[in-house]
Amino acid sequence: MTTHFISAEINLQETPTELQKVIETELKKQGEPLRWAITSVDTEQQKVKVEAVVTQET
Repeated sequence: MTTHFISAEINLQETPTELQKVIETELKKQGEPLRWAITSVDTEQQKVKVEAVVTQET
């Protein structure tokens, strides 16, 4: 098992609950998320930047 630091841009959603689900779905494409955080919000482009640590099976 290895850990990786990743970042992603996600479109803003209408509710925080929807945003959380979209973020977790996107992160699971890269591995199993250990932790993640929204590090910036661009209201003009309606995007959030997410940084995360995920694990992947080797």
